[in-house]
Amino acid sequence: MPQNEYIDRHTKLHGKRLDHDERVRKRTAREAHRVAKDSQSFTGLRAKLYQKKRHHEKIQMKKQIRQKEESNVKSAGPQEPSSTPLPQYLLDRSQPTNAKALSSAIKNKRKESAAKFSVPLPKVKGISEEEMFKVVKTGKKTAKKGWKRMITKPTFVGPDFTRRPVKYERFIRPMGLRYKKAHVTHPELKVTVQLPIISVKKNPQNPMYTQLGVLSKGTIIECNVSELGMVTASGKVIWGRYAQITNNCEMDGCVNAVLLV
Repeated sequence: MPQNEYIDRHTKLHGKRLDHDERVRKRTAREAHRVAKDSQSFTGLRAKLYQKKRHHEKIQMKKQIRQKEESNVKSAGPQEPSSTPLPQYLLDRSQPTNAKALSSAIKNKRKESAAKFSVPLPKVKGISEEEMFKVVKTGKKTAKKGWKRMITKPTFVGPDFTRRPVKYERFIRPMGLRYKKAHVTHPELKVTVQLPIISVKKNPQNPMYTQLGVLSKGTIIECNVSELGMVTASGKVIWGRYAQITNNCEMDGCVNAVLLV
């Protein structure tokens, strides 16, 4: 028998106390008071962790309540389609039947919109700061300081980018590792085109890498797709479209990406 199952074994051999159910009920009723007391008395890191845990619990509880409300919709429609036509004032009585179908339709629409932006690489390997940045010593020989960082990965900077004065520049982006164009592949047309990069939308490694414009594997970039001739349903030309980088740019010497259609 495992070491931690002695309580279950004792219950099977000797049964439960006579007031066991009542004690459980009272303990459950006191739980709300204990939670309120803890949330008011905790401070510091313990309070942050506790509030995060409570936040997740509330989200799950709201999801369960919403599912319960959707499943409790009463169907007032007839079991079989009637041969006689219904008058106008009775048509609205079949609305409760459509409520659940409507909620499921909304769910399907949300899933479709989520799948619309599903990325080719959902998970990427993390990059440490030691690998990303190289410490650059600055100052006099007697008192050198190491507050400057040189980025060792490819980056993108906009056309209107101007460097800060060298004395005050904290993050150095080498000119040889700056990229302006990417080889973007259209997944449906199976065509690869060299397109100019507009911006770096999101780097999954770190929000700071997004601000610095680091082009690592899995990064979402925005490309100028006007050359592809893509149009919207209303007939307007699509100018910018997102793409995900699929290669290690520092090893290949180029940026390869897949368009998110």
